[in-house]
Parts: sequence; structure tokens; C-alpha cells
Amino acid sequence: MQPRETVQVESTKVACNGGGGALGHPRVWLNMGDKPAVDCPYCGRHFVLKAHSSEAGAAAHAGH
Repeated sequence: MQPRETVQVESTKVACNGGGGALGHPRVWLNMGDKPAVDCPYCGRHFVLKAHSSEAGAAAHAGH
């Protein structure tokens, strides 16, 4: 089994299509909400919010 791919992103809302063209999966939109990461339910890609992004600061202060 291959390790899951980690993708650093600038936004808490990301789209994933598996990255394999015809071998991928239907495009899904994922929302991290106030969390710093989210996993794709189809392929397991791990999307991580970059620490320097403007949304990272907002997510860190959500709930305070």
C-alpha cells in the first residue's frame, strides 16, 4: 500500500478529483471548516492548510 499523498493548500475549501485523469474519481469539494486539514473520502489525499495562508490565521482564531 502506498502512503497517502499530502497536498499543501492556501484555502480551507479544496477540490479533489484523484489527480489521475480518467483513472481518478469524480471531483468533490472538501471544506476544512476550522480544522487545519481534511482527507478526501475517495482517494485519501491529505490536504493541509499552509501555515502562512490568510485562512490559516482565521481558522486558528475560530472559536476563541
